[in-house]
Amino acid sequence: MNLSNSLCKNDNVGVYRPVVVQQNLTKYPNSWTQYNNGSADQLPTFSTAAKTRVAITCVIFLVSAFCNLAVLWSASTNNKRKSHVRILIINLTAADLLVTFIVMPLDAIWNVTVQWLAGDVACRILMFLKLLAMYACAFVTVVISLDRQSAILNPLAINEAKKKNKMMLSVAWTMSVLLSVPQVNYPRTVFH
Repeated sequence: MNLSNSLCKNDNVGVYRPVVVQQNLTKYPNSWTQYNNGSADQLPTFSTAAKTRVAITCVIFLVSAFCNLAVLWSASTNNKRKSHVRILIINLTAADLLVTFIVMPLDAIWNVTVQWLAGDVACRILMFLKLLAMYACAFVTVVISLDRQSAILNPLAINEAKKKNKMMLSVAWTMSVLLSVPQVNYPRTVFH
């Protein structure tokens, strides 16, 4: 019995294209063979390298989740210090938690399954969230850098810093969302 399916394959120029996959269930029940340009190549499997990546991702996930949740708890419950830097730390921790709870599990699951099994809608939503998390981390880090530069160049402008930080954080999160939206609306030419 032959079963055909399509997967996404990177053609080394950043474009994913459909790859026809055929499985011969009678002779090799767990073996997928890729037929591409007349040649048969073995598709990726859950190899030792993939298992190692998943194990390392799980360890980093646990450490990151514990540490970022501890920072978030500490920054949000310590009301004695009402520093404008605390808002920056909370935003960076929130962005890091998005990476921890979206990007890391998504990559680990993808390494385990070797192919995308969740369908187009889930793909679009998760890719949106993945990009949102990565953009947010980068942009919030830029906001912190600009705040620190401002603190060095103008150390007495604390009231100004609070207003500027709120505005810059709003811009950072808005830009993160706007730059991630194309993942939801981008027309797909490949099948999962």
